[in-house]
Amino acid sequence: MKILVTNDDGIYSPGLSCLARVASAFGEVIVMAPDVEQSSMGQAITSGKPITYKKSPIHFENIKAFRVSGTPADCVALGTHLFQDIDLVLSGINIGSNLGNSAWHSGTLSAARQAVLFDVRGIALSVSIGEEETNFDALEPFVMEALKEVVYENDRKLLNINFPRFPGGEVAWTAQSVRHYDGKVVANKDPMGRQHYWFTVTPIEPEGEGTDRWAVKQGKTSITPMILDLTDFEYLKKRSKK
Repeated sequence: MKILVTNDDGIYSPGLSCLARVASAFGEVIVMAPDVEQSSMGQAITSGKPITYKKSPIHFENIKAFRVSGTPADCVALGTHLFQDIDLVLSGINIGSNLGNSAWHSGTLSAARQAVLFDVRGIALSVSIGEEETNFDALEPFVMEALKEVVYENDRKLLNINFPRFPGGEVAWTAQSVRHYDGKVVANKDPMGRQHYWFTVTPIEPEGEGTDRWAVKQGKTSITPMILDLTDFEYLKKRSKK
């Protein structure tokens, strides 16, 4: 198996190193990650200028690794172009969860989604964070178990995996937690007296049982199968009956 590993935290992220190391147990690994952090970039692609890549300054233990002057989606596009016969794209491990509505703006999940657009399986992996830094050495065996669960699930093109801060070993297949939020813009001024704004959101609904957010809150590793098609088929059926 030939595996392309990328992320949105950038080439220097310890989560990227952890994922590449674990993935190497399943086949040949090639790393192509952004040269700077691209968090919340979504599925943006670089269209107004060329992108370049260079050999990574970080050593990846006998794994080919490159840094790209582009977005996570760019990394997938370039990687699948340069290296033929990529069987699987792994994106992460993101430092911070990608649960529920974050699927819309997550650069981590968008890289996996970009792979599926190129007819390559894509799996995104993220871990919840707290005040202390993530211990990726401790997380590594749970990453291995999660990949064992899904790497050969060839009928599932797009998967979103989230680890709790302290995994308990149990894996749950879940639905995406889609909740409504009370969003507001908070105005303030910087030390120079210039106006700036922060966008904040507070969920106004609890997470539903069986969802990704619920599972992680229970200390379980969440695996959510996803699709690209956003069509509201139920509405189309209603329209066709009119």
